[in-house]
Amino acid sequence: MGEYKILPAIHSPKDVKRLSEEEIPQLCAEIREKLVEVVSVNGGHLSPNLGVVELTVALHRSFRFPKDSIVWDVGHQSYTHKLLTGRYDKFDTLRLKDGISGFPKTEESIYDDFNTGHSSTSISAAFGIANAKLLSGDNSHTIAVIGDGSFTGGLAFEAVNNAGRFNKNFIVILNDNKMSISKNVGAFPRYLTTVRIQPWYIRVKRGTEKVLSKIPLVGRLVRGVLRRSKSRIKNMVYKNTLFDDFGFTYLGPIDGHSVEELENAFSVAKKENKAVLIHVVTKKGKGYQPAEKSPGEFHGIGKFDIDSGEPLSSHKGFSAVFGKTLCEFAEDDSKICAITAAMTGGTGLTEFSKQYRNRFFDVGIAEEHAVTFGCGLASKGMRPVFAVYSTFLQRAYDQLIHDAALGNNHLVLAVDRAGIVGSDGETHQGVFDVSMLNSIPQTTIYSPTYFDGLKSALKSAIYVDDGLVSVRYPRGGELYRPDDFTHESVDFDIYGSEDCDMLIVTYGRLFSYALRAKERLANEGIEVCILKLCRIKPINRKAIDFAAGFGKVWFFEEGILNGGIARTFSDMLNLCGFEGSYHIRAIRDGFVKQMSVDEALHMLRLDSDGMVENIKKRNSVHEKKTGYTGI
Repeated sequence: MGEYKILPAIHSPKDVKRLSEEEIPQLCAEIREKLVEVVSVNGGHLSPNLGVVELTVALHRSFRFPKDSIVWDVGHQSYTHKLLTGRYDKFDTLRLKDGISGFPKTEESIYDDFNTGHSSTSISAAFGIANAKLLSGDNSHTIAVIGDGSFTGGLAFEAVNNAGRFNKNFIVILNDNKMSISKNVGAFPRYLTTVRIQPWYIRVKRGTEKVLSKIPLVGRLVRGVLRRSKSRIKNMVYKNTLFDDFGFTYLGPIDGHSVEELENAFSVAKKENKAVLIHVVTKKGKGYQPAEKSPGEFHGIGKFDIDSGEPLSSHKGFSAVFGKTLCEFAEDDSKICAITAAMTGGTGLTEFSKQYRNRFFDVGIAEEHAVTFGCGLASKGMRPVFAVYSTFLQRAYDQLIHDAALGNNHLVLAVDRAGIVGSDGETHQGVFDVSMLNSIPQTTIYSPTYFDGLKSALKSAIYVDDGLVSVRYPRGGELYRPDDFTHESVDFDIYGSEDCDMLIVTYGRLFSYALRAKERLANEGIEVCILKLCRIKPINRKAIDFAAGFGKVWFFEEGILNGGIARTFSDMLNLCGFEGSYHIRAIRDGFVKQMSVDEALHMLRLDSDGMVENIKKRNSVHEKKTGYTGI
């Protein structure tokens, strides 16, 4: 644990403002040390946070939070913000159960103005906040901090288009942690940047336009010529006038690791009293060598050794198996294409991107575009596979219906991080994709438990099924598998004696928990059989007929109850004349907070403990076979 001299005394932005210029570098160093210390133990987003330390410090020295408002895009870079707003004492609980969140949470602090977790939302939310202030007579500033990656999302451009002509205190900070919008070469661009951030430049510009506006006819003509000339000059220098064309006053690029330059730029922006975009250039992972060297690997990382930067646990997961399998298929099939929305490494497509560059498409953080783009590929005979995290697939619901299902285009979704994902919390739990996809006609969904099941399901999705097909799998690797379960079917599997009266129905990784529950119940003299679904939509009628032969059926589902497979299964059971009792355990109408996967499944009573408890409780109650008994 580091020795911190300044950071523990920071309880609010007022304390940051009191620091001398000489103390600021020490504060930034202590923040970086604390970030590395905590994330190495708890996991989290390290590179993005290391890159915005000076930017965050400068913001808190320049603005009046919480009167002024700030919205962090995605919010995975808000750790320094938390440290400077009274959460230092709780920072060791970052991303832990009942601890502080890895993202902004309005219920956590008055300094968090808007809940975020997905990309490209900040400008829209901040612009709404700015308008609400305007309507209520509040003249404070509203700031959106958005990365260059998030700017690849269409929602950001929709917001910029809407907000550019806003004549009030609205500031967008573009955190560019890769390179400038256009590469700066030589002294002149640096000089122009210096000029543009000086207060006198803005005053002269504003005064000149004011004088010219009072000269009839000629003044208006000259002012127009000057504006057009400025655009041409600026275009020659920057090769980009996009933000000016949208109506923003553009300032930058600014050194994002110079608190002095940042404070100077913020001072200018505050005097503009209109929409301003400040272009800030930062280095992702700054201050920690392993993260600087491999910022992508430390973007979101689990526990790691501080000295070496090496992860403390590594095992083959579903993402890696998916990527390897798709490469194997692509070797013999030139029609297979892979699509990602800025998640090449996370979805296991790194090797595919190297081996089959012309068939690999990273579309940026644009899931909606990815789906429709994939449908375009499919419409001309290609076999597109879109690898996407479950939580991010939610953004493309309309495209899944309108462009994939309605058009009967054969698009395969490789839905990663399906089910509970753990410490990222409510915004990232992959518990909605099944209910979402289950509502779309002519859609096929697979949810395998093991690696061989994933391979079989992916092969069927690509070569057997038509239309929209989803293969979903959890974060991490395989769980418990008994020696006598040798092969996972692509449709459904039955495990255990069919002569007993009780049946567990489930799918995905919950099958492993059901196996443990079965063993524990057997030790207590209670025999159960397990029906494991792999293709969960459409459900094979033979699986329904099999379940109908049992007196008591329990369905355990790691997903939302409403619209889920358990409800579909119950409806099909009733239609075939089932007279036994039927019980569902799923996620009710709510969100799953941050905690480990094991903690979440235990809380939801979806682990083996919960299954055993539920079955024993229900088994002790005499229930007449009068049909469906509900949840």
